[in-house]
Amino acid sequence: MKDIKPRKIAALALAAITLLAGCGADPPSEDTIATVAVTEQSKEVSSSTAMKKTTTSAQTTSKSTKTEAATTTEKEPVYTNAPASGNEPYAPGIENPPSGGGYTPQPSGGQSYTPPSTTATTSRGTPYVTTTVTTKATVKPSRPTNAEAVLSNMTLHEKVCQMFMAAPESLTGYGCFNYADQHTYECYDKYPISGFIFFANNIVTSDQTRNMLSDLQKHAKSNGPGVFLATDEEGGRITRVCYKLGTPAVYDMSYYGSLNDYDTSFSVGSTIGTYLSDYGFNVDFAPVADVNLNPYNELGNRIFSTDPNVVSSMTAAVVDGLQSTGVCSTLKHFPGLGAGGSNTHYGSVVIDRSYEQLKGEEFVAFKGGIDSGCEFVMIGHQIVTGAGDNMPADLSKVIVTDWLKEELGFEGIIITDSQAMGAIAGVYGSSEAAVLSVEAGIDIILMPADLTAAINGVEEAVNSGRITEKRINESVLKILKQKEALGLLS
Repeated sequence: MKDIKPRKIAALALAAITLLAGCGADPPSEDTIATVAVTEQSKEVSSSTAMKKTTTSAQTTSKSTKTEAATTTEKEPVYTNAPASGNEPYAPGIENPPSGGGYTPQPSGGQSYTPPSTTATTSRGTPYVTTTVTTKATVKPSRPTNAEAVLSNMTLHEKVCQMFMAAPESLTGYGCFNYADQHTYECYDKYPISGFIFFANNIVTSDQTRNMLSDLQKHAKSNGPGVFLATDEEGGRITRVCYKLGTPAVYDMSYYGSLNDYDTSFSVGSTIGTYLSDYGFNVDFAPVADVNLNPYNELGNRIFSTDPNVVSSMTAAVVDGLQSTGVCSTLKHFPGLGAGGSNTHYGSVVIDRSYEQLKGEEFVAFKGGIDSGCEFVMIGHQIVTGAGDNMPADLSKVIVTDWLKEELGFEGIIITDSQAMGAIAGVYGSSEAAVLSVEAGIDIILMPADLTAAINGVEEAVNSGRITEKRINESVLKILKQKEALGLLS
């Protein structure tokens, strides 16, 4: 994890205060969201003293409407994993349901947590200057890292499974998953995938969520590497935890793009990351790094701005904020959905953008978060004409390897968007889509429509010689190194 710069301390204090006001509380009623005001000490003190004084001098007000249920002791329900119905692939929608207890903060109405705005700036400070001293030394054989040692003891099946992340329903066959049971553990032991993605239907109460994630993590670590526990928590209308549990809410990202303030967007990331980490999540599929180039694109106000430089600066700030809490950030949806006019959830989307146009706008936007050290990048399913191969982005070697890895220099984990979406599942079989993804340079395939078929397809491709085991090892080592950084290797 990167060191936190001194100027971020106030933002972290704000996130801590906000959590005292809102984390774990009953969900507020519609249009009622915690408001936090912070005053900082102006004296020059050490960073630890400043944090303490800022906390004790904070004035916290919470204007929430309490319902009758909120005044009574919450009774923990008995959870039952619902059985699956039919054989349809599990493919939940991206947005929060239109009803069911959630709320959507809006800048123009109601009350919403908004980190304090300071003088607009996108400066990221002066980079550290290091001096290189060359000396002659005896070269000794290097010891394998913990990640390398774990990799060397894995079977091919175990390694291939690490290249997949799925909803728990896909692994277990349950229609709705709310807790881990013996059947869950048996399914995981058979297919030890790298992690799970959770949606609103998986989250019921604070205790249930913590126990569900903790039990999955404990079981995985007792048998090998721990698991990534991920969700889509962008803020605004795209949340899972805030929507169900009433944690501190933030506006849609277009609002913060209009402010174009680093400290404010850092606070957005640190606020979200703090409550995600508290529940046990370690990966957030955010922030959106697309540029709003077409008013009819599928993302709307989830995008920071029409200006790629603003998107670059604000995504970098959210990345820094999230990762300061120990939660991995994910830039999405490379190489950009902002110029599209259709929705990849339902079918193929072709974006007519030349390489030169992408380099001048979309690449600029993604470079900010990459340079800031984001740990994941999510590839979309859009077909981009500039790549010249007529392939969905996550199946395109030009986009994944030539552009993202080589040109933009990204060295972290590359994950697909959900391959249960129509743009992939409606065109390719799960097995072939997974194999093409690996050939393109993808490290993790997210939510294939048929998890078993996808895993078996990659294994068969290795056994037949279509994909080398060296290529598998390359991705799995990156995954294990990130897990080692998160403390997920025994």
